[in-house]
Amino acid sequence: MSPRHFVIGSKNPKKAEEMQAILADCGVHIVTVGELRPDIESPEETGTTFQENAALKAMYFASATGHICIADDSGLEVDALNGAPGVYSSRFAGKDGDDEANNRKLLQELDGLPESKRGAQFRTVICLAVPGQIMLMAEGVVRGRILEAPQGEGGFGYDPLFFFPEFDATFAQVPAQKKALVSHRGKALAKLKCDIPSFINIFENRHNF
Repeated sequence: MSPRHFVIGSKNPKKAEEMQAILADCGVHIVTVGELRPDIESPEETGTTFQENAALKAMYFASATGHICIADDSGLEVDALNGAPGVYSSRFAGKDGDDEANNRKLLQELDGLPESKRGAQFRTVICLAVPGQIMLMAEGVVRGRILEAPQGEGGFGYDPLFFFPEFDATFAQVPAQKKALVSHRGKALAKLKCDIPSFINIFENRHNF
């Protein structure tokens, strides 16, 4: 696989599509771990911060596949819950990746709170690694608030509940391209994009691709 193909440390196709849309103009092609090695299990996310988990996943999948890996750890931080669910966002309700259950639990936790108390932010940390070494890392944050009921059919995770005032809509109600311009992941990837061309050039020269 060429250095212009990055393995994403996730089996979530929607996350891969989102990253691909943002990084396409860098000449990068995103391949999911599931496409490359469906037998590889995801590592246990033992970190207590987004930075730790992003690095853990990027290093793990880079070593497991032998390829450049880009991995993120993202989550929702709700003001009224003292930053929870945070790093436990994908398993807030117990089962990892159960978006419907996670959203339902979040609504239960915030039941009765007025709009002024429902502030929240999405945070992501993205890490780029080669086998044995972390190369790049970036963070992005976007502020909004949690609605009392989901709105929209797009996106994933908590997107149907996350209202972004500038759009006057939830992240699930806008096209992916529009969301990417302001999203936490979009902001982090925009920072990485500044360094990815130089990284690819150095990597290609080093390995004579």
